Amino acid sequence: MSSLPATTNPFPVRVFGGPTALFEYGGLRFLTDPTFDAPGDYARPGAFLTKTAPSSGAPADLGPIDVVLLSHDEHPDNLDTSGRALLADVPLTLTTPGGGQRLEGKAKGLADWESIELNRPDGGTVTVTGVPAVHGPGPREEVEPITGQVVGFILTGEGLPTVYVSGDNASLDAVKEIAERFAPIDTALLFAGAPRFPVLFDNQVLVLNSAQAAEAAQLLGARRVVPVHYDSWAHFTEGRDELIAAFTAAGLADRLDWGQRD
Repeated sequence: MSSLPATTNPFPVRVFGGPTALFEYGGLRFLTDPTFDAPGDYARPGAFLTKTAPSSGAPADLGPIDVVLLSHDEHPDNLDTSGRALLADVPLTLTTPGGGQRLEGKAKGLADWESIELNRPDGGTVTVTGVPAVHGPGPREEVEPITGQVVGFILTGEGLPTVYVSGDNASLDAVKEIAERFAPIDTALLFAGAPRFPVLFDNQVLVLNSAQAAEAAQLLGARRVVPVHYDSWAHFTEGRDELIAAFTAAGLADRLDWGQRD
């Protein structure tokens, strides 16, 4: 693991609740999984999702967004009505191959290990690479027919820190593959929350639980972990307290960064 101190924060991350976070990287402004709808019940095939808290901001507060990193488009806790409206004003949305086909306009799907180069305002490029993610327990071919395709992202660039955005991933095997290619990671936005549904996969987690998130941080050699997707929805079974406990038990409490909320 790198000897750089965990307090090295190369850029601030603004978190809005759920999976939505905003950060500037290489002069470009990135937004993850946009969800700004009000609390309430939202239908998805086979289940209702209940949003329990409002986002800490609104689309009108964001300013210009250059790229949306959308882990998947099929679940309302990752892309809701206001989020879909926002995509129309964003020059580029990167998502799953299936999502790239479903979303009209400026969306591009990334397969595993497929990269795209984005021009930086000051010259040079940012490379965004699609990386594996599995939205549930077990082999991908068994999970995807039930919960759909998901993609994570790695961001790299000359003179820039390496950033990982996990998306709705429950597979530590996928994390190991990513670590083999890209570790150490400077900043990892880890989707956690241990979401469960009794009717799916015998109530096993669909995204990392807190202990798995801490293990993922170790595998990645992550200098900083910004947890997202652990609050604001009723199907999350672990929150901030469990994350703190798990990272403390793993000796990684100093890696946690809860992001800016204002």
